[in-house]
Amino acid sequence: MPSRKQSFIEDLIEITSKLPWWVGVVLALVLYVWLHSVAVSEVTAVSQLGKMGDFVGQHLFKTLASVGQYLFPFIFLVGAAMSAYGRAKRQALLAQVASSPDRGTLNDMSWQQFEALVGEAFRRKGYKVTETGGGGADGGVDLSMKKEGETFLVQCKQWKATKVGVTTVRELYGVMAANGATGGFVVTSGVFTDEARAFAVGRNIKLMDGKALHALIRGVSVPAKAAAASPAATPAGSPACPVCQSQMVKRTAKRGENSGNAFWGCSRYPACKGTRAI
Repeated sequence: MPSRKQSFIEDLIEITSKLPWWVGVVLALVLYVWLHSVAVSEVTAVSQLGKMGDFVGQHLFKTLASVGQYLFPFIFLVGAAMSAYGRAKRQALLAQVASSPDRGTLNDMSWQQFEALVGEAFRRKGYKVTETGGGGADGGVDLSMKKEGETFLVQCKQWKATKVGVTTVRELYGVMAANGATGGFVVTSGVFTDEARAFAVGRNIKLMDGKALHALIRGVSVPAKAAAASPAATPAGSPACPVCQSQMVKRTAKRGENSGNAFWGCSRYPACKGTRAI
Protein backbone atom coordinates (compact mmCIF):
# COMPACT_ATOMS: atom_id res chain seq x y z
CA MET A 1 0.00 0.00 0.00
CA PRO A 2 1.60 3.31 -1.08
CA SER A 3 2.41 5.77 1.68
CA ARG A 4 0.38 8.96 1.97
CA LYS A 5 1.99 11.99 0.39
CA GLN A 6 2.77 14.69 2.94
CA SER A 7 1.27 18.15 2.64
CA PHE A 8 3.32 21.33 2.31
CA ILE A 9 2.66 22.14 5.98
CA GLU A 10 3.82 18.68 7.09
CA ASP A 11 6.97 19.05 4.98
CA LEU A 12 7.77 22.41 6.62
CA ILE A 13 7.27 20.95 10.09
CA GLU A 14 9.50 17.98 9.29
CA ILE A 15 12.26 20.18 7.87
CA THR A 16 12.12 22.50 10.90
CA SER A 17 12.20 19.56 13.31
CA LYS A 18 15.60 18.54 11.87
CA LEU A 19 17.06 21.99 12.60
CA PRO A 20 18.23 23.23 16.02
CA TRP A 21 15.13 24.25 17.99
CA TRP A 22 16.17 27.90 18.22
CA VAL A 23 16.25 28.21 14.43
CA GLY A 24 12.53 27.41 14.30
CA VAL A 25 11.81 30.00 16.99
CA VAL A 26 13.78 32.70 15.14
CA LEU A 27 12.00 31.89 11.86
CA ALA A 28 8.63 32.10 13.62
CA LEU A 29 9.41 35.53 15.09
CA VAL A 30 10.82 36.97 11.85
CA LEU A 31 7.88 35.76 9.78
CA TYR A 32 5.33 37.05 12.26
CA VAL A 33 6.88 40.53 12.34
CA TRP A 34 7.10 40.73 8.55
CA LEU A 35 3.66 39.29 7.74
CA HIS A 36 1.99 41.31 10.50
CA SER A 37 3.43 44.53 9.05
CA VAL A 38 1.93 43.57 5.67
CA ALA A 39 -1.42 42.57 7.21
CA VAL A 40 -1.93 45.94 8.97
CA SER A 41 -0.66 48.08 6.08
CA GLU A 42 -3.07 50.23 4.06
CA VAL A 43 -3.87 49.31 0.47
CA THR A 44 -3.81 52.39 -1.72
CA ALA A 45 -7.02 52.84 -3.70
CA VAL A 46 -6.66 53.52 -7.43
CA SER A 47 -8.89 55.38 -9.85
CA GLN A 48 -7.21 54.34 -13.09
CA LEU A 49 -8.26 51.05 -14.70
CA GLY A 50 -4.66 50.35 -15.76
CA LYS A 51 -3.57 50.10 -12.12
CA MET A 52 -6.47 47.93 -10.99
CA GLY A 53 -4.30 44.81 -11.27
CA ASP A 54 -1.79 46.23 -8.79
CA PHE A 55 -4.61 47.06 -6.39
CA VAL A 56 -6.04 43.53 -6.57
CA GLY A 57 -2.57 42.04 -6.09
CA GLN A 58 -1.88 44.18 -3.01
CA HIS A 59 -5.26 43.34 -1.52
CA LEU A 60 -4.74 39.60 -2.12
CA PHE A 61 -1.25 39.70 -0.57
CA LYS A 62 -2.62 41.56 2.46
CA THR A 63 -5.34 38.92 2.88
CA LEU A 64 -2.81 36.09 2.66
CA ALA A 65 -0.53 37.87 5.13
CA SER A 66 -3.44 38.20 7.58
CA VAL A 67 -3.71 34.41 7.68
CA GLY A 68 -0.01 33.66 7.27
CA GLN A 69 1.06 35.86 10.21
CA TYR A 70 -0.39 33.19 12.51
CA LEU A 71 -0.13 30.05 10.36
CA PHE A 72 3.59 30.11 9.48
CA PRO A 73 4.87 31.03 12.95
CA PHE A 74 2.70 28.21 14.33
CA ILE A 75 4.23 25.76 11.83
CA PHE A 76 7.80 26.74 12.76
CA LEU A 77 7.06 26.66 16.49
CA VAL A 78 5.65 23.13 16.17
CA GLY A 79 8.81 22.10 14.31
CA ALA A 80 10.97 23.78 16.98
CA ALA A 81 9.10 21.92 19.73
CA MET A 82 9.61 18.61 17.91
CA SER A 83 13.32 19.42 17.52
CA ALA A 84 13.69 20.18 21.24
CA TYR A 85 11.77 17.03 22.19
CA GLY A 86 13.88 14.88 19.85
CA ARG A 87 17.11 16.31 21.27
CA ALA A 88 15.91 15.62 24.82
CA LYS A 89 15.08 12.02 23.90
CA ARG A 90 18.52 11.51 22.31
CA GLN A 91 20.25 12.92 25.37
CA ALA A 92 18.18 10.64 27.62
CA LEU A 93 19.16 7.63 25.49
CA LEU A 94 22.81 8.62 25.70
CA ALA A 95 22.64 8.96 29.49
CA GLN A 96 20.83 5.62 29.82
CA VAL A 97 23.45 3.71 27.81
CA ALA A 98 26.39 5.52 29.46
CA SER A 99 25.14 4.57 32.91
CA SER A 100 24.46 0.93 32.02
CA PRO A 101 27.34 -1.56 32.12
CA ASP A 102 25.18 -4.08 30.26
CA ARG A 103 25.54 -3.89 26.46
CA GLY A 104 22.14 -5.54 26.20
CA THR A 105 20.69 -2.04 26.50
CA LEU A 106 21.71 -1.45 22.88
CA ASN A 107 19.83 -4.55 21.73
CA ASP A 108 16.65 -3.61 23.57
CA MET A 109 16.12 -0.36 21.67
CA SER A 110 14.57 0.05 18.22
CA TRP A 111 16.71 0.73 15.16
CA GLN A 112 15.38 4.31 15.10
CA GLN A 113 16.53 4.82 18.68
CA PHE A 114 19.87 3.22 17.85
CA GLU A 115 20.47 5.65 14.98
CA ALA A 116 19.45 8.59 17.17
CA LEU A 117 21.85 7.39 19.89
CA VAL A 118 24.77 7.08 17.47
CA GLY A 119 24.07 10.52 16.02
CA GLU A 120 23.97 12.15 19.45
CA ALA A 121 27.22 10.42 20.46
CA PHE A 122 29.01 11.87 17.43
CA ARG A 123 27.50 15.31 18.08
CA ARG A 124 29.14 15.20 21.50
CA LYS A 125 32.44 14.62 19.69
CA GLY A 126 32.08 17.82 17.71
CA TYR A 127 30.56 16.50 14.49
CA LYS A 128 27.72 18.29 12.72
CA VAL A 129 25.31 15.41 12.14
CA THR A 130 22.55 15.15 9.54
CA GLU A 131 20.17 12.20 9.74
CA THR A 132 19.75 11.06 6.14
CA GLY A 133 17.24 8.28 6.78
CA GLY A 134 18.89 5.25 5.22
CA GLY A 135 15.54 3.70 4.39
CA GLY A 136 14.78 1.46 7.34
CA ALA A 137 16.52 -0.91 9.68
CA ASP A 138 18.81 -2.18 6.90
CA GLY A 139 18.94 0.91 4.72
CA GLY A 140 21.97 2.67 3.31
CA VAL A 141 23.90 5.52 4.88
CA ASP A 142 22.06 6.72 7.97
CA LEU A 143 24.13 9.72 9.05
CA SER A 144 26.16 12.29 7.16
CA MET A 145 28.63 14.22 9.32
CA LYS A 146 30.84 17.26 8.90
CA LYS A 147 33.90 18.19 10.93
CA GLU A 148 36.59 20.72 10.02
CA GLY A 149 35.30 20.85 6.44
CA GLU A 150 35.49 17.09 5.93
CA THR A 151 32.62 14.68 5.31
CA PHE A 152 32.11 11.38 7.12
CA LEU A 153 29.37 8.81 6.48
CA VAL A 154 27.85 6.47 9.04
CA GLN A 155 25.92 3.25 8.57
CA CYS A 156 24.12 1.87 11.63
CA LYS A 157 23.39 -1.84 12.08
CA GLN A 158 21.44 -2.66 15.20
CA TRP A 159 21.66 -6.45 14.85
CA LYS A 160 21.19 -8.52 17.98
CA ALA A 161 22.64 -11.84 16.87
CA THR A 162 23.90 -11.69 13.28
CA LYS A 163 27.44 -10.56 12.60
CA VAL A 164 27.90 -7.61 10.25
CA GLY A 165 29.58 -8.95 7.13
CA VAL A 166 31.91 -7.57 4.49
CA THR A 167 29.02 -6.66 2.12
CA THR A 168 27.91 -3.85 4.42
CA VAL A 169 31.42 -2.43 4.63
CA ARG A 170 31.87 -2.64 0.84
CA GLU A 171 28.59 -0.77 0.31
CA LEU A 172 29.68 2.04 2.62
CA TYR A 173 33.07 2.27 0.90
CA GLY A 174 31.34 2.64 -2.47
CA VAL A 175 29.11 5.44 -1.20
CA MET A 176 32.14 7.15 0.37
CA ALA A 177 33.94 7.10 -2.98
CA ALA A 178 30.88 8.41 -4.83
CA ASN A 179 30.43 11.29 -2.39
CA GLY A 180 34.10 12.15 -1.83
CA ALA A 181 33.86 11.40 1.89
CA THR A 182 37.04 11.48 3.97
CA GLY A 183 36.06 8.56 6.18
CA GLY A 184 33.23 6.33 7.27
CA PHE A 185 31.90 4.44 10.26
CA VAL A 186 29.91 1.23 10.48
CA VAL A 187 28.35 1.05 13.95
CA THR A 188 26.65 -2.05 15.30
CA SER A 189 25.37 -3.31 18.61
CA GLY A 190 26.79 -6.71 17.67
CA VAL A 191 30.11 -7.76 16.12
CA PHE A 192 31.88 -7.87 12.74
CA THR A 193 33.12 -10.82 10.72
CA ASP A 194 36.84 -11.25 10.11
CA GLU A 195 36.26 -10.54 6.40
CA ALA A 196 34.61 -7.21 7.23
CA ARG A 197 37.51 -6.18 9.48
CA ALA A 198 40.06 -7.21 6.85
CA PHE A 199 38.33 -5.18 4.13
CA ALA A 200 38.25 -2.04 6.31
CA VAL A 201 42.04 -2.06 6.76
CA GLY A 202 43.61 0.97 5.05
CA ARG A 203 40.29 2.33 3.76
CA ASN A 204 39.54 4.97 6.42
CA ILE A 205 36.54 2.99 7.60
CA LYS A 206 36.14 2.60 11.35
CA LEU A 207 34.22 -0.49 12.49
CA MET A 208 32.57 0.11 15.86
CA ASP A 209 31.01 -2.85 17.65
CA GLY A 210 28.93 -2.62 20.82
CA LYS A 211 32.00 -2.31 23.01
CA ALA A 212 33.50 0.50 20.92
CA LEU A 213 30.16 2.34 20.87
CA HIS A 214 29.99 2.16 24.65
CA ALA A 215 33.50 3.63 24.76
CA LEU A 216 32.47 6.46 22.42
CA ILE A 217 29.40 7.24 24.50
CA ARG A 218 31.40 7.28 27.70
CA GLY A 219 33.94 9.64 26.15
CA VAL A 220 36.77 7.11 25.87
CA SER A 221 38.32 8.25 22.60
CA VAL A 222 42.03 7.53 23.18
CA PRO A 223 43.36 4.45 25.05
CA ALA A 224 45.80 5.08 27.88
CA LYS A 225 48.72 3.56 25.97
CA ALA A 226 48.09 5.91 23.04
CA ALA A 227 47.74 8.93 25.32
CA ALA A 228 51.10 8.09 26.90
CA ALA A 229 52.92 8.14 23.58
CA SER A 230 56.15 10.12 23.53
CA PRO A 231 56.30 13.63 21.98
CA ALA A 232 58.58 12.26 19.28
CA ALA A 233 55.96 9.72 18.25
CA THR A 234 53.23 12.37 17.94
CA PRO A 235 55.00 15.55 16.81
CA ALA A 236 53.41 18.97 17.22
CA GLY A 237 51.58 20.09 14.11
CA SER A 238 50.61 16.60 12.99
CA PRO A 239 47.07 16.38 11.53
CA ALA A 240 44.07 14.78 13.17
CA CYS A 241 43.02 11.30 12.13
CA PRO A 242 40.11 11.49 9.64
CA VAL A 243 38.44 8.52 11.35
CA CYS A 244 38.78 9.02 15.13
CA GLN A 245 40.31 12.53 15.34
CA SER A 246 43.35 11.29 17.33
CA GLN A 247 46.79 12.74 16.58
CA MET A 248 48.68 11.14 13.69
CA VAL A 249 52.32 10.06 13.29
CA LYS A 250 54.56 9.73 10.25
CA ARG A 251 54.95 6.17 8.98
CA THR A 252 56.53 4.49 5.95
CA ALA A 253 54.67 1.98 3.81
CA LYS A 254 56.41 -1.40 3.93
CA ARG A 255 54.55 -3.19 1.15
CA GLY A 256 52.24 -2.64 -1.79
CA GLU A 257 52.51 -0.15 -4.63
CA ASN A 258 53.30 2.65 -2.15
CA SER A 259 56.17 0.77 -0.50
CA GLY A 260 58.83 3.18 0.78
CA ASN A 261 56.54 6.21 0.68
CA ALA A 262 55.81 8.20 3.84
CA PHE A 263 52.26 8.83 5.04
CA TRP A 264 50.40 9.94 8.15
CA GLY A 265 49.03 7.07 10.22
CA CYS A 266 46.79 7.15 13.27
CA SER A 267 48.64 6.99 16.59
CA ARG A 268 46.01 4.49 17.76
CA TYR A 269 47.02 1.88 15.16
CA PRO A 270 46.08 -1.00 15.04
CA ALA A 271 42.89 -0.04 16.93
CA CYS A 272 42.32 2.64 14.28
CA LYS A 273 43.70 2.42 10.76
CA GLY A 274 43.05 5.99 9.58
CA THR A 275 45.62 7.42 7.14
CA ARG A 276 46.38 10.67 5.34
CA ALA A 277 48.74 11.42 2.48
CA ILE A 278 51.76 13.62 3.17
